[in-house]
Amino acid sequence: MKHPVQWLRSLIFVVQMYLAMGVLGIVFLPWALVSRRGARVACKSFCRWVRWTAAWMVGLRSEVRGTPPRGEVLIAAKHQSFLDIILIFGSIPAGKFIMKRELMWAPVIGQYALRIGCVPVDRGKRSAAIRQMSEDVARGAQEPGQLIIYAQGTRVAPGRKVPYKVGAGVLYDQLGQDCVPAATNVGVFWPRRGIYRKPGLAVVEFLPVIPAGLDKDSFMARLEREVEDASDRLMREAGFDPGAV
Repeated sequence: MKHPVQWLRSLIFVVQMYLAMGVLGIVFLPWALVSRRGARVACKSFCRWVRWTAAWMVGLRSEVRGTPPRGEVLIAAKHQSFLDIILIFGSIPAGKFIMKRELMWAPVIGQYALRIGCVPVDRGKRSAAIRQMSEDVARGAQEPGQLIIYAQGTRVAPGRKVPYKVGAGVLYDQLGQDCVPAATNVGVFWPRRGIYRKPGLAVVEFLPVIPAGLDKDSFMARLEREVEDASDRLMREAGFDPGAV
């Protein structure tokens, strides 16, 4: 096994992270049941805990660059691992995700995701999923906050090229809101699957706003170009060449 000490530290980190999730979920449950703010405070407390423990337990520091949005916008982000969820949600006031419907049944995560206003989507047939997503978002339009969608629809390992899905364009067109793209390199240090966590500096970067009003095709082309270029830059900064995979 390569780097056995770091692997052991990673294992301890992962175990305590999920234990902390359970403890915080129980401690904050009464407040979360009666107040969406209570659920958000619980989730943000968990985000801070993970970032703090990752820094000293496995040497994985984290940083949020750019200007995290404060008003009602659509955030279209690159998704590489659980860590980019933590960095994005922890840096904005009222984030809510477009999420896979099956996550509703995940212990703690599912219950709190629904309490903070996340929108579950069945990813069976694409057209039906997009229609359902639009209807769910429309029904929740009165809830202020930042709606976060992962434009590729899934976690994508560093260096892999996966096309951007039309759902981000549908929401951009429907909501009529500005979009804040978000790039990341977190997958270099925290993989999609597995225990090992690599030391270094994991970054999520909020990019300049894409204003409302573009046609869907122009928006999608600009979103993909800007997020992929910025993510490649961040990965190279971390010592990973995305073009070498």
